[in-house]
Amino acid sequence: MSRLVLLSGWGVDRRIWQTLEGYWPAPIEALAIDWPGYGDTPALPDNATLDQLASTMAKQLPSDAIWVGWSLGGLLAAALLDHLPPPRGLILLGASERFYSDDGVTPSELASFRRAFARDPNATWRHFLRWQARGEPNARQAHQQLRGLLGDLPDANHRVLAQGLDWLATLDNAQGLHQAPCPVMRLIGENDPLVGSLAREKASILAHAGHCPMLSQPAQLAESLAAKAMLAVKERP
Repeated sequence: MSRLVLLSGWGVDRRIWQTLEGYWPAPIEALAIDWPGYGDTPALPDNATLDQLASTMAKQLPSDAIWVGWSLGGLLAAALLDHLPPPRGLILLGASERFYSDDGVTPSELASFRRAFARDPNATWRHFLRWQARGEPNARQAHQQLRGLLGDLPDANHRVLAQGLDWLATLDNAQGLHQAPCPVMRLIGENDPLVGSLAREKASILAHAGHCPMLSQPAQLAESLAAKAMLAVKERP
């Protein structure tokens, strides 16, 4: 049996993974968890370090599991490889070495987004939900699904969300992933509007999906994650 720990992205808690329930193949046991500040988990202190994040998440990110990090969750999971005992494998979903790129979300777009967030956090969060849904076959339906799962306000407070934006703007896992202590698998939606071409070249492509394949392609996503998990187990020495 392969045990998956599912990690969400910016402004989104573990409810995003509910759509995959009922689609996991029999050998897979999947558990969605929240980052600090989401759900019932206490937030980290202001200006928290990755060491502090690792200490908080150590029990929830065991080495006998495969970590599945979506978007910011993938960035953080990759960064924590240097701070925690390595897992059996890491699957990056809609994520790469860094969030920004020249042909995905550019540094200037990210800076503009952060300025908008400083002015009106809740409206900017709602805009991000629409942005994420654009690459799905039915963007309007995907956005409605997101709003149905998450509601009208973010689960995390503004300080937690601002810390997440800091990590999106600063984390660069290129060196760590190049020398990763475990197998690293990558999966990106065919029409993901947040990911650039270089990241796509390194990843397997999920057809007919954008940044939120758990909404538009739940069966296909569960099957793909299960297959990559089994491959990671085989590749680990």
